[in-house]
Amino acid sequence: MDKKALSERDICTKFITPAVKKAGWDEMTQIREEVSFTKGRIIVRGKMVSRGQGKRADYILYYKPNIPLAIIEAKDNTQAIGAGMQQALEYAETLDIPFVFASNGDGFVFHDRTGNAANVETTLSLDNFPSPDELWRRYAEAKGLTAEAEEIVLEDYYDDGSGKTPRYYQVNAVNAAMEAIAKGQNRILLVMATGTGKTYTSFQIIWRLWKGGHKKRILFLADRNVLVDQTMVNDFRPFGPAMAKLSANAKTIERDDGSKIELPTAVDKKRRVDTAYEVYLGLYQSLTGPEERQKLYKEFSPGFFDLIVIDECHRGSASEDSAWREILEHFSEATQIGLTATPKETEYASNIAYFNEPVYSYTLKQGIRDGFLAPYKVIKVHIDRDVEGYRPEKGQVDRDGNEIEDRIYNAKDFDRNLVLDDRTKLVAKKVTEFLKESGDRYQKTIIFCVDQEHAARMRQALINENADLVAENHRYVMRITGNDKEGLDQLGNFIDPEVRYPVLVTTSRLLSTGVDAQTCRLIVLDREVGSMTEFKQIVGRGTRVHEDTQKFFFTLMDFRGATNHFADPDFDGEPVQIYSPGPDQPMVPPDPPEGGDEPQGGEGIDGADGGETVLINPLTAPGSGAPSDGSRKIYVDGVPVVIVAERIEYLDENGKLVTESLRDFTKKALRKHFASLDEFLKRWNDTDRKQAIVDELAAEGLSLDVIAEELGKDLDPFDLVCHIAFDRKPLTRQERAEQVKKRDIFGKYGDQARSVLDALLTKYADEGMLNLDDTNVLRIPPLNTLGTPMQLIKAFGGKAGFEDAVHALQNELYQEVA
Repeated sequence: MDKKALSERDICTKFITPAVKKAGWDEMTQIREEVSFTKGRIIVRGKMVSRGQGKRADYILYYKPNIPLAIIEAKDNTQAIGAGMQQALEYAETLDIPFVFASNGDGFVFHDRTGNAANVETTLSLDNFPSPDELWRRYAEAKGLTAEAEEIVLEDYYDDGSGKTPRYYQVNAVNAAMEAIAKGQNRILLVMATGTGKTYTSFQIIWRLWKGGHKKRILFLADRNVLVDQTMVNDFRPFGPAMAKLSANAKTIERDDGSKIELPTAVDKKRRVDTAYEVYLGLYQSLTGPEERQKLYKEFSPGFFDLIVIDECHRGSASEDSAWREILEHFSEATQIGLTATPKETEYASNIAYFNEPVYSYTLKQGIRDGFLAPYKVIKVHIDRDVEGYRPEKGQVDRDGNEIEDRIYNAKDFDRNLVLDDRTKLVAKKVTEFLKESGDRYQKTIIFCVDQEHAARMRQALINENADLVAENHRYVMRITGNDKEGLDQLGNFIDPEVRYPVLVTTSRLLSTGVDAQTCRLIVLDREVGSMTEFKQIVGRGTRVHEDTQKFFFTLMDFRGATNHFADPDFDGEPVQIYSPGPDQPMVPPDPPEGGDEPQGGEGIDGADGGETVLINPLTAPGSGAPSDGSRKIYVDGVPVVIVAERIEYLDENGKLVTESLRDFTKKALRKHFASLDEFLKRWNDTDRKQAIVDELAAEGLSLDVIAEELGKDLDPFDLVCHIAFDRKPLTRQERAEQVKKRDIFGKYGDQARSVLDALLTKYADEGMLNLDDTNVLRIPPLNTLGTPMQLIKAFGGKAGFEDAVHALQNELYQEVA
């Protein structure tokens, strides 16, 4: 056997796997091959949405399921034994795996990431691969785990038998929390971006501790009823009869699978608590209150709970002056785990000060990069009154006949102190225009308003703009706010992907956090968002990917300059595109035009962040007067408002927003891929299957189809690259085919073979076929009229002759570079 002739897969099968099994690793439970651990970034450019390639490890070795110990990166035998090490180390860092191996089938290079090894890297023979117990012992020693701590860390994950496994970052978070608890840490913080499965992660932590008997009574705290109900019927369902809700009101809830269940409750009508359950779920609000009789948590002794998990802990539970803090202090002996998407660090509140530094973080930026979260476009809409302000004429009166105070009112005043009704109507009109131009008026949309009264007016304005769809179903537009029972009753339908109505929902703050709106495709901001924490939460309403409904990205429409938070270094998930429509321009972001570097609709000024270029910033516009005392709203009719400014921006490879045409973007990316024309020509000519190069570019988000559509010509991918990247004049496929025919290179072949080559040239000119040597092409018109595939191949003296002829034809096609 010539070892160097073997493929990488053969090396794995014949050498690496046997060596690992010989060391005592169980093939069924401990060895996994070709493990994909990211989904591949979702790439949005123009109208096209694609995914990049996900990351995949050749081997991951587990001590127990979901407790990874080692990673192996394999290469074929033509490469050095440690050739895959750098790639493996990058994967190991992401997956938080302590031991790393690289192999070409001759042996292993072993890298110990624990920091405890005398030599970080050593070379091992195939016979000396370490056993599972040896690696676990080294790991436990490095982590300082006692025998008792090891027992906790090695508790089994919940497995429902369906094959569902946690994502890699959920495994990292669960294992990090378990290790911290095993070492005696009682205040633990997990930071995980919205949409990454914090509740499922917390379930696995609780399950492992509860099932192993390490924590016998557990309290799960949230501040939204819907969060508790969803959790009980879905992620926490395996707890079954051991679980109850700390509420006196029974409720029937529908599960994800369509079945219905009545939630068990642990409180009777006299507010007496049944202490026979083991897992309790409750709302902060139902456990405490300003009066002593409302403090339901005092029905439990301070030592009753062993473990408390606080969902969305940024929302006040850790603030020293919070009414909810008293619950955590009452049960101070319990281990307390805080879950948040946004660790809160302000002058007034800090959950890091209470819970300590996070034991694990998974950010919005990481989620988008890995392809688990949806990227987004931003539409910035600047209204003239927001930018310039509004000053009443002398003696002007409001709707009630009262004289309006003479001062300049700006964006901070509108809809809070002073209402310009035409402004509300304009926002509703622009939102409706976007829905119509996008081609889908049924995409779930949340419109965030200043307060509940503003949400009511916005609902009315949207109803008037969408009267045709409201006539079909009055729930097309609804207000969902805390004081609106009819709206609140529809919250479940809004977040259910299977239910069409309601479609457009106006709110103030109710939907900004914790609501799992998987199919939300449009988020509209018509109120200021001063807090970075709240801004991240609002963005999180749209970041869930929902493949069943083809929701791979969403749009954020900003009327109040809230997206200036992108300039804050604390923001970690930049948009893929920003678009600011002018007065007469469409609301849907167009594909970037050629030469799009110049600002349109106004004069560009550099943004403060050094990357994003903003035309006019309403928050820093001159003339921002002090707000009124807020005692009543002033309603002013007949004040016209219009849209100003337009700009399109893209995210570059460094995460900075730049204004750039699609053509310029593609050129820059291609020049990165191929340093010179000569390098590209060599790659192209050396590759028999040309489609492989096209597929490679597409996997990185460089779809040549999009740029071809913009150019509007029938160009071969070869000419597209030469033209866009290296400024060469392109030839159409027809021109290339004609040049080959003129050179009369088929003279040595017989009539039938020449007919086949002529037909292939015609097919190339018409359809741009890149894989001409695929014999299946002989089965389709017009080639199938020239003879059977066997006869046609025979005309070339056999399959090898046919392939040689086609490769010669391809070489002739790409001989000319203008």
